[in-house]
Amino acid sequence: MKRYRIDPRPGWQETVEAQGLIYPLTRHADGVLRPYWDESAYYEFSLPEVEALEEVVEELHGMCLAAAAHMVEHERFADLGITDPRLAGLVAESWRRRDELPSVYGRFDLRYDGTGPAKMLEYNADTPTSLVEAASPQWFWMEERFPGADQWNSLHERLVAAWKRQAALLPPGAPLHFAHSAGDELGEDLMTVAYLEETAQQAGLETVAISMEDIGWDRLAGRFVDQRLRFMRACFKLYPWEWLTTDTFGPHVLDTLDNGGGTGSTLWIEPAWKMLLSNKALLAVLWELFPGHPNLLPAYLDGPRELAAPDGPGYVAKPLLGREGAGVTVHEPGAPAATAPVREEACCYQELAPLPDFDGNRVVLGAWVVEDEAAGLGIRESAGLVTDEYARFVPHVIR
Repeated sequence: MKRYRIDPRPGWQETVEAQGLIYPLTRHADGVLRPYWDESAYYEFSLPEVEALEEVVEELHGMCLAAAAHMVEHERFADLGITDPRLAGLVAESWRRRDELPSVYGRFDLRYDGTGPAKMLEYNADTPTSLVEAASPQWFWMEERFPGADQWNSLHERLVAAWKRQAALLPPGAPLHFAHSAGDELGEDLMTVAYLEETAQQAGLETVAISMEDIGWDRLAGRFVDQRLRFMRACFKLYPWEWLTTDTFGPHVLDTLDNGGGTGSTLWIEPAWKMLLSNKALLAVLWELFPGHPNLLPAYLDGPRELAAPDGPGYVAKPLLGREGAGVTVHEPGAPAATAPVREEACCYQELAPLPDFDGNRVVLGAWVVEDEAAGLGIRESAGLVTDEYARFVPHVIR
């Protein structure tokens, strides 16, 4: 794994926008627009490196499924912050019926520097973004700049194949709705959903685009409906389950889940059992079940334990739910106890594993899973230890 500088292509912004990345710039706190898509550098991997990472990702995915089974079997929903008995029961039932419910994709965030074993930082298996840039502009950039090279990127083909395989799980004769939130100002959620809808269309599915805010509730029929008052039998939503179940129409969502596939039910994708994997409590459960695993970091729910000791490695406190580093605090090794308290809000306390520094850039690997297989890589860089909303996406090649 190496990082190289390279001159951006003339007109790069217009090029990636035409390829679906309509948010190539990020406005920073000082008001200045800077590249989010950053092709002034790239990363190079060897084929053996990528093959080893693929094996790690698929092993981690299998371990996460084992952890989900453990949480359901031992009813550890309170560890996830799920205190509503009805919701807990519906998540458990969703898990038991997982072979009947479509589930498409997820993204692991990994710490890796090309030398030691990759370490799992978290798993977003419900609403992962940065998909468009990983699947499309990155591939076209490689073909233009490094013809003959390769890339860890079979996302598009695997997504189309996944929809084809899972079409039999969808309600017959009904279109598949694709929903994003109209509150998405950057257009990232919009384009992620639009791209996934395109892959479903290429798989031969009939689709309908809708915003979450335009989904209606037919009180007489007890059904969710779209703008044309059509019953929404199936819906892919880029909208976190913790929002979906607590919004004003949350009770109706639970009603449709409780219907168990009846005439008023809506099949939601990703399914409710993904709440088990997109919660940072998963990290602590994994460490409990697989202590000392080379691809895991020590993690706890009741406090930092030995991680905060004077001779400890330090730790990161992560809220159980959150996106783009929101609420994450970093506690360096040897910090006085007074500056490293147990937080009042529910958190996961994970060993501090500082992101690798490449030429002053902190890098995290976003390794994609489609169904149960490793499918591609997206790399983000940041200035600090937390990968936040100011991170940059940097392409890669295999040579």
